[in-house]
Amino acid sequence: MSYTPRLKDYYKKEVTPKLMDQFSYTSVMQVPKLEKICINQGIGGATQDKKLVEISLNELTQLSGQKAVPCKAKKSVSNFKLREDMTIGAKVTLRDNKMYEFLDRLIAVALPRVRDFRGINDKSFDGRGNYTLGVKEQIIFPEINIDKINKISGMDITLVTSAKTDGEAYALLKELGMPFKNMRN
Repeated sequence: MSYTPRLKDYYKKEVTPKLMDQFSYTSVMQVPKLEKICINQGIGGATQDKKLVEISLNELTQLSGQKAVPCKAKKSVSNFKLREDMTIGAKVTLRDNKMYEFLDRLIAVALPRVRDFRGINDKSFDGRGNYTLGVKEQIIFPEINIDKINKISGMDITLVTSAKTDGEAYALLKELGMPFKNMRN
């Protein structure tokens, strides 16, 4: 017996028929779907302290359930004391089951833990159906132990969809349970 995440099952049984009716698709293959989730974390102080990179890599690995990869600088910038190939960030790309599990935890647990949360902005679409969400504190995720944190850092979470327009992507994410602040038409 194979395991399917709750949100993936919900997408197949509930969201797909709703979107087919809403946008009058002729085939199930036309319905937009979530392709991947990319989590990026830039580490500003990495030029002075190398341990910040290791801490960030461990935190991203913990909250995503998949090993994070370090990001290196492409150019040298003397004003920032940055050299080429110096590690300055961390990233992880989630697909399939891990992606749905992370999205479920993000919607149900992490976002409600944000201080003064009123919903996420619905204007962060890129024009091609992808949505990027900025998180200011990594401590909203329950996997990260607050006592072991020495520096609060943020991250960008990008939801990549197969939608052709922002309207289709908005409808998909809204049906999946993303708590948008403003309601579109």
